[in-house]
Amino acid sequence: MPERAAPTSAELERVFADCFGEEFRTVLEGGGEEPLYVPSSRPDISPHRIVYRADYFASALHEVAHWCLAGAERRTREDYGYWYAPDGRSADQQSEFERVEARPQALEWIFSDACDFAFHLSADNLEGGFAPSETFEAAVHAARTHLLEAGLPARAARFRGALRVAFGAPDR
Repeated sequence: MPERAAPTSAELERVFADCFGEEFRTVLEGGGEEPLYVPSSRPDISPHRIVYRADYFASALHEVAHWCLAGAERRTREDYGYWYAPDGRSADQQSEFERVEARPQALEWIFSDACDFAFHLSADNLEGGFAPSETFEAAVHAARTHLLEAGLPARAARFRGALRVAFGAPDR
């Protein structure tokens, strides 16, 4: 049996559109210098936008994870109303980043598995010189275990199922 080519960002955008485009009036699009969620003030005319970094597949999965975890109120705010400090964060800022990023990275890992795509934990702080801490690594692992045992939020479960169908990943 021939090996499947690595999944592409364009394929991922189509899977997202098929799952959520019409119901949630939201599109997934690459090309961003930085990831950003941009809510539409008129979704009947123009959709909400989940912008991911360049054409990076992992960035797209990560941004969809944030979207799947954000409630309806958060999805009305740019970047879901979350605090974000850019690359070059201090140790205190990095600690806060790790506190809020465990669950999204856990869900990104689950989505990565559904695509048979390698997941890599990210401290998202290259200039700050911080690798992911052991505490963060443990928190992401614990959050992943909890999500798999307790059940995924509805949109996350729908997306995971669609990824498995689209990319033929084994159940893990």
